[in-house]
Amino acid sequence: MTSKEHKKHASLNKPAIGNFGRNEWAILGAPCINIKLLAADIIAALSPQYKVAYADASHNDEVTLPPGRLANGAVLEYTDQVNYQQFDYNSALKPVMFKQQFACADLILVNGNHHQADKQVVIIHNNKIASLQKRVDQLTNVQLILLADGATEIFDFIKEAIPNWQQLPIYRLDETEKIINFFRTKTQEVKPVLNGLVLAGGQSVRMGTDKGALNWYGKEQRYFMADLLKNYCDEVYISCREEQKQDIEASYQTLSDTFTNLGPFGAILSAFREKPGSAWLVVACDMPLLDADTFEHLIQNRNASSIATAYESSFDGFPEPLITIWEPKSYPVMLAFLAQGYSCPRKVLINSDTTLLKPLNTAALANVNTPEDFEQIKQQIHQKIAST
Repeated sequence: MTSKEHKKHASLNKPAIGNFGRNEWAILGAPCINIKLLAADIIAALSPQYKVAYADASHNDEVTLPPGRLANGAVLEYTDQVNYQQFDYNSALKPVMFKQQFACADLILVNGNHHQADKQVVIIHNNKIASLQKRVDQLTNVQLILLADGATEIFDFIKEAIPNWQQLPIYRLDETEKIINFFRTKTQEVKPVLNGLVLAGGQSVRMGTDKGALNWYGKEQRYFMADLLKNYCDEVYISCREEQKQDIEASYQTLSDTFTNLGPFGAILSAFREKPGSAWLVVACDMPLLDADTFEHLIQNRNASSIATAYESSFDGFPEPLITIWEPKSYPVMLAFLAQGYSCPRKVLINSDTTLLKPLNTAALANVNTPEDFEQIKQQIHQKIAST
């Protein structure tokens, strides 16, 4: 008797997320008060530019009783604390919930005496030798060593655990500016690469013909837009329905919708499903007046700390979702909207932390949806070409 191989799980590209988020750092080896104070300095310096989060544990020796209504059996309590918002849970959080809660953070500092993280900063403190020895197996990716007051040499067991310790930066714990600049540089280095996505999978019902195949500048618009994006993006894909792939030239990369029947929303989700660690410059193929100046302005003012950077519509003040840079942190946000029954990219931008820009040229954002639009824009393009 033979058994067929059963594939239990779908093959998905997983984002590089640690225990809390994409850019997490455990600081360990010193008394918790030293770690808290160092984290406070880093957060104060970097929070104007980045979203910085902190993870720790209670330091009470006694068992802490559940607060508020949790003591009466509530599973969750929300309190508007005026200056901040507070959620209290009555049950242990699962690993996936930590990642959801910290998804918006650009930098996550973790008290490594209580929690582990993907990257580590080791503090050499003479009073915490035994504690650090207990956690030596957690030193998998140390990138910075700090010497506390009174510490002059790195412990031998640390040298054994970190073979490349001599190549690492070593600062004193009171060299705050150096430590802050270290984290600033590391956070800049993990800025997601930018890929391009030309949306060309629509049905073009109002136009009556495939808008991506319209010829405005001597080639089909989907190719013209893809060629333009290649000047700014690592990789460029043409988003399409599966049955359209055979009609697209082999020299252009395609990305079929895997979230089907959701329009542009599904196309963006499909892009993140393929490359969840990349940011996506998403452009609709029905905006023939888009030019290099519009793209350059958008990219130069990109805010990777937001979920997206978009232009503000001159008509209603709302974001233009189809000429937008979507950051990787927008992926779980969009999935959460989908779970609540929403499939509108603009609704996501309106109700999320979005950086909005005033367009340099409002006419560049014009859509072509009907034959009447086509004739009007075609005339504008011909006049522009003739004048140059």
